[in-house]
Amino acid sequence: MSFRFISRPCMERVGKASILAALGLGFAVAACSPGPVIDALPSSLGLPANAPARPTAPYQYPAVHDIPPARSTTPISEEQQYKLEKELTALRDRQEALEVTDKKTSGATKKAPEAAKKASGATKKASGATKKKPAAPNTSQATGAAGDP
Repeated sequence: MSFRFISRPCMERVGKASILAALGLGFAVAACSPGPVIDALPSSLGLPANAPARPTAPYQYPAVHDIPPARSTTPISEEQQYKLEKELTALRDRQEALEVTDKKTSGATKKAPEAAKKASGATKKASGATKKKPAAPNTSQATGAAGDP
């Protein structure tokens, strides 16, 4: 087996290329963080005149790992919860009853147009224009047959 050694000029080229690549990467990283550079620019080249001033203190991030203090009040008992549920149910029933009475009173003022609609509906039924009921869905599946998804 014979090994071929890399010549010295080739090694020098590879070394120069890697140094140039490292310098280029360093310049690219430095160009991506222009914060201190912008601050050092003269006012004629930097921010516009109506731009707000930078805050003097850095932003304080919320403490995400701090545990909140213990509750000063106790949660409601089961009896209190049951009582509140009954009150809410009674309130809902009262609201529904009010809606029904409102519909009845508003329906009394509109009885004349509804009576005309019912009369026209009766003539349609007499003429034979009835709606077909939809067919019941077939839930049974034959053995080996693929059902509809």
